[in-house]
Amino acid sequence: MVIHTPDLEVLLIERADQPGYWQSVTGSKDRVDEALAHTCLREVAEETGIQIGTPDVPLEALLDWQLSNIYEIYPVWRYRYGPGVTHNTEHVFSLCVPAGIPVQLAPREHLRHGWWPWREAADRCFSPSNAEAILQLPQRLRAAASVVGPR
Repeated sequence: MVIHTPDLEVLLIERADQPGYWQSVTGSKDRVDEALAHTCLREVAEETGIQIGTPDVPLEALLDWQLSNIYEIYPVWRYRYGPGVTHNTEHVFSLCVPAGIPVQLAPREHLRHGWWPWREAADRCFSPSNAEAILQLPQRLRAAASVVGPR
């Protein structure tokens, strides 16, 4: 989940279990049948305190990129998965929020947060696929705007 402002300032959070590792919001389905968009709503609320579906952050601010990446799970985090699971599929979404929106981190999961211009945010990410998603942000937003058309 790439959370950004209209000016493409991107929110990154530092992992508590790996200080120095900056990333966007991530998470997993709670149930096999949980819809991906619902997973996003839940994870964003749990990790940042930002509530999607409010006047400040309407549901329409959530954009499903229809992009999935399969990646090898870092060995340090494989204990979270079943025996023999070495790869994961991530689904990419973005969320546009107002500048200055309050962020309340889950202290057991994250140490700090910050907002950076999109290119600088991509440079800070430890995950190559996360960095690539951030680098695609301007292009994805332009494409989405052309589908929606002028308002």
